[in-house]
Amino acid sequence: MAQTQLGKAVQGVWWALVIRGLLALSIGILILARPMASVAALALVIALFALVQGILTIIHAFGLRKVLAHWWVLLLSGIISFGLGVAALYYYPALSLAYAVVWTAWWLVLGGVGGISIAAMDRGAGLPWGWTMVWGVVGVIAAGVAFANPPATLATLLVLLATFSLIAGLLLLAGAYRLRAAADTVAETLNRPDPA
Repeated sequence: MAQTQLGKAVQGVWWALVIRGLLALSIGILILARPMASVAALALVIALFALVQGILTIIHAFGLRKVLAHWWVLLLSGIISFGLGVAALYYYPALSLAYAVVWTAWWLVLGGVGGISIAAMDRGAGLPWGWTMVWGVVGVIAAGVAFANPPATLATLLVLLATFSLIAGLLLLAGAYRLRAAADTVAETLNRPDPA
């Protein structure tokens, strides 16, 4: 009985890991094989995400209207996200790609400035601060490069997405293999006759 339930559970999880792993590998390979189509797909994903997120946030805001005093802030956030999604679809792919570049550059600026600030605090506290300062400065410089060269920023984002997809796919497949091996070991242990 327990062995059958365990087998069914492992089989379901194993297949899910294998499918997700193969899908992630496929996405990584597709991004590397067709970078221009991947840029267009990235722009579409950003636009659709903003649109769907906006709709869901608006619905959520109205649901919280009776229990949350500042529900209108959530509503405003949803309207802005929805508006960005509509505009990104109308001005496809330029607006979505510009958003991706600006978002990446600002993320690098904030990370770099945060790193520099933390390094200054570490120095004042007598803690090691050199590498934190270096990475903060690198982040600020990378932000400048990202703002100055949008095509390189998009190419870097695609390489990072492809790398992440490939690594995630391999890890998921390795996890599926290890799960299957562990389940086989458990099944062998359960099937072993009791020494009398």
